[in-house]
Amino acid sequence: MDAGAGSRTVQDAFWIGINRSVMSYQVLARKWRPRSFADMVGQGHVLKVLVNALDSGRLHHAYLFSGTRGVGKTTLARILAKCLNCEAGVSSEPCGKCSACTGIDEGRFVDLIEVDAASRAKVDETRDLMDNVQYAPTAGRYKVYLIDEVHMFSKHSFNALLKTLEEPPEHVKFLLATTEPKRIPITILSRCLQFNLKHLSAGQIQDQLDKIMEQETVPAQDGCSRLIAVAADGSMRDALSLLDQAISHGNGSLETAQVRDMLGTIDVEELTTLFTSVVEKDSASMFARLGAMAELSPDYDALCAGLLSILHNIAIAQVLPDGSDLVDEAGRAFARRLDKELVQLYYQIVLNGRRDLLMSPDPKTGFEMTMIRMLAFSPWDAGDAPADSDNRSAAGNNGSTNTAQKARDRVQDTPALADNDAWHDLVESMALDGLTKQLALHCTLQNYQGNRLNLNLRPEQEHLLTASQKEKLQAALRLRLDDKVRLEVAVEGSGDETPAQRKTRKDREAKQSAIAAVQKDPEVRQFMETFDATIDEEATGYMGSE
Repeated sequence: MDAGAGSRTVQDAFWIGINRSVMSYQVLARKWRPRSFADMVGQGHVLKVLVNALDSGRLHHAYLFSGTRGVGKTTLARILAKCLNCEAGVSSEPCGKCSACTGIDEGRFVDLIEVDAASRAKVDETRDLMDNVQYAPTAGRYKVYLIDEVHMFSKHSFNALLKTLEEPPEHVKFLLATTEPKRIPITILSRCLQFNLKHLSAGQIQDQLDKIMEQETVPAQDGCSRLIAVAADGSMRDALSLLDQAISHGNGSLETAQVRDMLGTIDVEELTTLFTSVVEKDSASMFARLGAMAELSPDYDALCAGLLSILHNIAIAQVLPDGSDLVDEAGRAFARRLDKELVQLYYQIVLNGRRDLLMSPDPKTGFEMTMIRMLAFSPWDAGDAPADSDNRSAAGNNGSTNTAQKARDRVQDTPALADNDAWHDLVESMALDGLTKQLALHCTLQNYQGNRLNLNLRPEQEHLLTASQKEKLQAALRLRLDDKVRLEVAVEGSGDETPAQRKTRKDREAKQSAIAAVQKDPEVRQFMETFDATIDEEATGYMGSE
């Protein structure tokens, strides 16, 4: 053999070794897929039912597993298929060693027919599939049909499936999985045992990630698994995929800074500091921190969620004793500086800002506008910035009152609410709409004393009085009258005229005035006498509005 041939042989051997090394790697989501019920993370409410049914022999012919992506629907179905076909017998603990168990784990068991409804949605394909149901299983105890994303079936495909689901052979079991159970016909749902798999908590995912990293001997700093668990948003599969990515990103190890950089997440301490700049009305500091955050390309929806968590923590601190361990020291510190109403206002601003992110020019702009709104509702005027923390705290305690007062100052010509006529004028001037406006239009003023506003609602309009509409009307009244107004609405008759009745009366009077004007017109009277004509009063209604 010549030297060139020998060199090529060595090179070929080298690359074959490299390729085998690359191909032998199995992603964590597949390597750590549960093989038994005991390996499942969470879903105890589903596992309990399945274990009892398998151990007692009370088997149904069709099971439907629903839930969001990555919570274990297909995995649970495969484990159930093993339980049904294990050579050791039907039980909740398959042996995992027989040909049926290993075949299902490796995806080569002939009697487990896995169907992707998204790619086989045509009715002809479904009929061909159902035609084979009548034949006995080849190697197992049961022929199991696992139909993933079953909601993707067409109407005709569902009809073809329904016929078999009504009276299936004894040797057939159907395992259906879907992320959208509402799209499945009720006729199918009623023939299945339905199991809704829940989102996994961040704690459950974190515990599993810690276990996997220990088994895989992956060095990691404290907190890395928590960051990944939160980013996975309830999906174990997403968490394992992110863990794989993080290991590659960190070249075999996990560091907190690198994981944050990969995920685009912001530490809660950074968010706390950002919120502090809002409380202290330090716009320069706020925009400096926003700029630093933008360099990490963060998930702005997650930033809004983080701010909401901080405000939620503050609100809890404000209603619990100082010694409570349900909130941290940062939450208690903010709780002492901020007025309760101001915290609720901030929470509403961030909540609405989060909803508006999709309608903003870009998420960064939307988040910045949310922060600016909070800054705009700071508890003191631009020229009255406090010189020390004590003054700042005092300003914070008066924040909501000052903010509401500014809003009222911007409203010109607000009518004094002295009598029912003033109530009519107030309702007409407020920017109400929908059912809230209808509620106001059918109320009369009973009295307005102190901060309590009492209205009477006509009994025939009682259906308008819902908690939601009352809250909306109260919010509008607080803006126009006083931010402490408490609205009370009693359902009872009143001799006073409601705004709706006044409008009807004025429209009727305008119409009568228009008719009278027409009747007095000399030309009209001559025309009526000449042609023996009469005035159609119903056709003159439009004249009252001209």
